[in-house]
Amino acid sequence: MARIAVFGANGNIGSRIVREALDRGHQVLAVVRDPGAFVASGEAVTVVTGDVLSAESVAAVAGNADVVVSAVGGKDGPGHLATIEPAAESLVTGVRALGAGAPPLVFVGGAGSLRTPEGSQVWDAEGLPEAIRQIMHAHGDALAYLRGVQDVRWTNISPAATIEPGERSGTYRTGKDDLVVDDDGVSRISMEDYAVAVLDEIENPRHVRERFTVAD
Repeated sequence: MARIAVFGANGNIGSRIVREALDRGHQVLAVVRDPGAFVASGEAVTVVTGDVLSAESVAAVAGNADVVVSAVGGKDGPGHLATIEPAAESLVTGVRALGAGAPPLVFVGGAGSLRTPEGSQVWDAEGLPEAIRQIMHAHGDALAYLRGVQDVRWTNISPAATIEPGERSGTYRTGKDDLVVDDDGVSRISMEDYAVAVLDEIENPRHVRERFTVAD
């Protein structure tokens, strides 16, 4: 059983990571800016006030955790650009301050920088709304920053091109930097199965200082 701190625990993906962790018997620190907005899911959840953009706040939370998960977002495109990469820097700085015994970081990433079967990147697709493109580049900037970090254990997990609420099948396929597609060229995963992949990586780390991607 691990003590897992989840920043962004009240978001669409963060809440599913919390649920999956609880179902597996882990303890969860739900780290949110407004504790009143988070409804605790059971005795194994401790709601903690924290600011992902403050390295000091991150260090205070991470010092009580075995693993730190970042599932933060920024709502719209400009919000993501102002949040995702700065949050990665803050999380790394806060964890780094704890020294050799610091917990690993697991980041909810984006699909935009993944290579498509045609050899381009997802964010280069024609017709993408600018707000979506900004969200993709925000995650890409965070990944670029993480790839320069060698003294903190981090993992970035990119979802499929489409990630939506759905059913938990408990199965998924993985890749590294290439978009995972089915026989029809479709790339998708449910938020529930994405959470399964996050917990699988926490319980059995296979991608330390790497990005990998998952799809149904």
